[in-house]
Amino acid sequence: MNSILIAVIVLGGIGITAAFMLYACSKKFAVFEDPRIGQVSEILPGANCGGCGFPGCSGMASALVKESEKGSIDGLSCPVGGQETMSKIADLLGIAVANGEPKVAVVRCNGTCEYRPLIAEYGGLRTCSAMHACGAGETACGYGCLGCGDCVSVCQFDAIHLNPMTGLPEVDEEKCTACGACTKACPRSIIELRKKGPKGRRVFVSCVNKDKGAVSMKACKVSCIGCGKCEKECPFGAITVESNCSYIDSDKCRLCRKCVSICPTKAIQAVNFPAPKPVDPKAEERKEALS
Repeated sequence: MNSILIAVIVLGGIGITAAFMLYACSKKFAVFEDPRIGQVSEILPGANCGGCGFPGCSGMASALVKESEKGSIDGLSCPVGGQETMSKIADLLGIAVANGEPKVAVVRCNGTCEYRPLIAEYGGLRTCSAMHACGAGETACGYGCLGCGDCVSVCQFDAIHLNPMTGLPEVDEEKCTACGACTKACPRSIIELRKKGPKGRRVFVSCVNKDKGAVSMKACKVSCIGCGKCEKECPFGAITVESNCSYIDSDKCRLCRKCVSICPTKAIQAVNFPAPKPVDPKAEERKEALS
């Protein structure tokens, strides 16, 4: 009987000692988490798309709370939730947030099958990354869209699809959240996030070919040839030509579309603008008569 009692007392003592040790360790090595992180996570959409630059919405929530202690979260943005979500988070954290202009993915390649014919047949793994690693692809343009749909497969919002007629990806502006997954998936950096623009209107160069004019035109009839006419025509200094290819700065562009009409290869695209009014032949005749 005494031996049993002694065993119980010893085991009880060990248990109590272990409990105190665990309690002391839990206090000493406790990791404090700001309760606001959980509150911010609840406001975020939970898409975990990585478009914000952090590993999921929980990482974004931690970054937002950390930056809020510095007094500003203007450098952070949730592309899926948009301005409404960021405003709610700012109210929760008690700080102001700058209004960010919405963006949309833009495919900077206009080389359809009509303008950029096939010159080879690829028989390997049917992905853009694999085809790009093997060389120029199935056309003579080493910069154009490969048409395998890597961008389509990574989009979580069903916002981009390949057009079977043109062989090019097309973006659904209503579904696109500008998460940036498609831009990262494209091995040729053809897809770009650009400002959506007023009423969804925007002007951009639909080409990234850096070859000289004669070479690029041989590969694609609607390629930018780097002639510089658009750069000279732009009254706002929004266009620059670098490495034989033009680029339009969306921050400087005023959507005058003078560059669109002067481009000799029609490489510059104007999206969501109203159709031009039909020309009245009689009115033109009267104008010429008066002049």
